[in-house]
Amino acid sequence: MLAYAANQPVAGKRQSSPNALLVVISAHVALIAAVMSARMDLPARIYKPPIKIIDFPLPIDPPPQPRPREHQIAHPVPVPAPQPLPPLPLPPNDGLTATPGPVDTGPIAGDGASIVSGASNPIRLPPIRHDPRLLTTFSELKPPYPAAKLASEEEAVLTLRLTIDERGRVVGVDSLGPADRTFVDAARRYMMAHWRYAPATEDGRAVSSSLTVTLKFMLDG
Repeated sequence: MLAYAANQPVAGKRQSSPNALLVVISAHVALIAAVMSARMDLPARIYKPPIKIIDFPLPIDPPPQPRPREHQIAHPVPVPAPQPLPPLPLPPNDGLTATPGPVDTGPIAGDGASIVSGASNPIRLPPIRHDPRLLTTFSELKPPYPAAKLASEEEAVLTLRLTIDERGRVVGVDSLGPADRTFVDAARRYMMAHWRYAPATEDGRAVSSSLTVTLKFMLDG
């Protein structure tokens, strides 16, 4: 028995090879690399935006069109003819009749005008009158100072009434109130020689006139 046991083969322990282990690790690494490259080649996931729902208002039906009315034919209504009015009664005639009297017409303001019947006197309009207008310049109005009064340094204020003819010339100078004769004569001579007016008019016609002026003989200073 012992001999048999001694001759029976015994399984020994197998030594692990380092090369085989490296092969296994390399195979796993290659597999992992292949899987990773395959994941990288996949396209990125596309995310679609959310769908927006827009509410559109429902169309409103237009109001129903009115049905056309049937044409109605208007029948004329007969209008009664107006009845004539009865004649008005005439007042009783007592035998008096009115006869038109003569109308007194005559000229009043020119040819073709006439006065009203029954007027005793024609109406006359007042004449249109314009006063005389001074034409002499202001620098030529002042008469020379009398030499005698200048030496005595006397002064005077004269109120004069001027008479102007139809040509606008001064034909009269009269003093109103008391005044020194020397001053009045000096003013009269100068005014009649130098003062000129546009004559007064009456209804567009030149007429003589008169007016009152105040003249001062004053020493300067």
